[in-house]
Amino acid sequence: MKVLIVDDEYLELEQLTYLVNRKYPHWEVWTAEDAAEAKRLAASHRFPLALIDIHLPGQSGLDLAYELKQKQPDLALIIITAYQDFAYAKRAIQLEVLDYLVKPLIESEFDQALSKFEQKHPEALVSSPLIRGALEYVHHHYAQKISLTKAAAAVHIHPAYLSKLFVEEVGIHFKDYVNRYRIEKAKELLIKKPDWSMARIAEETGFSSQHHFSHSFRKYVGVPPTKYKEING
Repeated sequence: MKVLIVDDEYLELEQLTYLVNRKYPHWEVWTAEDAAEAKRLAASHRFPLALIDIHLPGQSGLDLAYELKQKQPDLALIIITAYQDFAYAKRAIQLEVLDYLVKPLIESEFDQALSKFEQKHPEALVSSPLIRGALEYVHHHYAQKISLTKAAAAVHIHPAYLSKLFVEEVGIHFKDYVNRYRIEKAKELLIKKPDWSMARIAEETGFSSQHHFSHSFRKYVGVPPTKYKEING
């Protein structure tokens, strides 16, 4: 998995790279010292996770995070700053960042932020090409009627074997992953398409009905989609 770290201080880049690789030695870390370099890297690589310092030369880290999110909505963000500023924290919340860390970094808090990413994105730790193929199938077909059988056919293995391997690699059952992924896509649409009805969002994200969508959303998020939209809109 590729991780992007953006900080204008070389020693900070070295420390963050060390902390990431100490916990996840197989992650591939890419670094940038400003927003322009970060955007060049993001244009040619897909980063599931980005760690961005707020104070960068030129464009700010928060503006960079916003741009990256616009192009890759499922990007997970950890914002890092040397200043405890309410305005920064408020904007970070609006960007739905995974965590907001203040320098000097406390290693235990940094590890917790990475663990939080792992819990929300279990697919990031997948090593099996078969499971990566199944995940790609879900990511491309989530709006359609998909099943374990169809995903297994797409990667040319038996459904029972895919089911077993999926739980071992991802940590949850295939059906649960599909539902969680659909919910994440629905959360994006609730904010980006405020004029869309709940029925349309349900249809666009692959749910069989508005009732099924609302029930699933509340189960995974803790609040109904209308409430989520009200809070984050």
